[in-house]
Amino acid sequence: MTRRALLVAAVLAAVAALPLLALLKRVSTPGPAPQAPATAAASPADPPAKIHPLPSLRDQAKEQQVWLEKRLSGVLPKVMREHGVEMWILSMREYAEDPVFFSLASPTTFAARRRSIYVFHDRGQAKGVERLALGGGDQGGLYSIYRDPKPRVAGAELVGDDQWRLLRQLVEKADPRTIALNIDPVNAFADGLHAGEREALEAALGPKLMKRVVREPRLAIEYVGTRPPEMLPRYREVQETVHALLATAFSSAVIHPGETSTQDVEWWLRQRVQELGMTVWFHPDVERAAPGVDWGKGVIQRGDVLWVDFGVIAMNLHTDTQHLGYVLRPGESGPPPGLLSCLATTNRLQDLVLAEMKPGRTGNEALRSARAAMSRQGIDGTIYSHPIGDHGHGAGPLIGLWDRQEGVPVRGDLAIRPSTWFSIELQATSPIPEWKGQRLACRQEEDANLDESGARHWVYRRQERFHLVR
Repeated sequence: MTRRALLVAAVLAAVAALPLLALLKRVSTPGPAPQAPATAAASPADPPAKIHPLPSLRDQAKEQQVWLEKRLSGVLPKVMREHGVEMWILSMREYAEDPVFFSLASPTTFAARRRSIYVFHDRGQAKGVERLALGGGDQGGLYSIYRDPKPRVAGAELVGDDQWRLLRQLVEKADPRTIALNIDPVNAFADGLHAGEREALEAALGPKLMKRVVREPRLAIEYVGTRPPEMLPRYREVQETVHALLATAFSSAVIHPGETSTQDVEWWLRQRVQELGMTVWFHPDVERAAPGVDWGKGVIQRGDVLWVDFGVIAMNLHTDTQHLGYVLRPGESGPPPGLLSCLATTNRLQDLVLAEMKPGRTGNEALRSARAAMSRQGIDGTIYSHPIGDHGHGAGPLIGLWDRQEGVPVRGDLAIRPSTWFSIELQATSPIPEWKGQRLACRQEEDANLDESGARHWVYRRQERFHLVR
């Protein structure tokens, strides 16, 4: 049943007085996409954020296929050579895919085919990296399909012992000095070889070839985490759409103080994202705080501070954003100065973190430097930033966890690299004089990119002003 039909049924059932249904009736009626109101978080010179409709599914796939070709022809050879890997083998079965699979496959491929084995063989600068598929398709012409020249059944797909026999013949002929397999006890992106698949693969290669196997987690992590510049324009549009949605969510178009709950706003965001042809990678989280009330759920009242954590997926590009809003009291034109100061302090902490995210530093080194700068400026805060891109919590170095401010073993020891994207997630806690000195954690998160030179930029822009509910 469609959402419209559900709403009609709900009205007929005489439950239209429920806050969420009333909210959907007011805001989600089919029609032109609502634009962000003038209260969007921007400097006075910035225009309000606007919604960018996605292309047709067919055009999306064309664009994503271009990105895939750039990654396979540009990123993959570079990381293989950087880490001394001559051959990389990924083997998986349908519905038990390696996490890297979705960064190697065409946008029209949704799962592995029976057993899919992908082999990447670096034949040197002149010949380049050969891409072979033993099982599955050619991913839009980007792989060469490797088939049995003498199949038992004409036209049959590779399966079982024949597939493993051909893999061994292929590897013996290529004679690589090093063979990388995705096995790692810490990094999920480099640990995609399932236990049973590993046993079968090792048996197929045999003891002699297995002596050449290396574990190089950075190969998978850096391939998945590196973002070709061609992806950024679309990502910037998606990020602006996120800002526009949050500006509307934290406005009088959606929130009616004393009636609308934090859960109503969460479900409005879920519904609106679906209408725009996107989805979310976690359920939106909206909370309120007020004098004498710490962050939590409930009915939104005038004088409340609002917070949202919101992440969408569009064309497999993931976002992660946290914004703040304020519900004006009668006679107010803006938040109290104490709240403005809290937001400004969080903006300063964002600047400190970006300044310390220098390529070549590890995540833990950037964390220590940023926390030292934070201490010098007298900021009471927490830093827990992470890579983003093909996944919400993406491949690459962690820059703190909320409960590991001393550093993150192993995952924080990875190096920050150019051509990567990060969610700058953090909070600064400040006393609010207008709330009798009550301390409030102003939590923010914005996506940033490191360009090819390593310079850091906001993908769209950051929040510097509260969204206002009038």
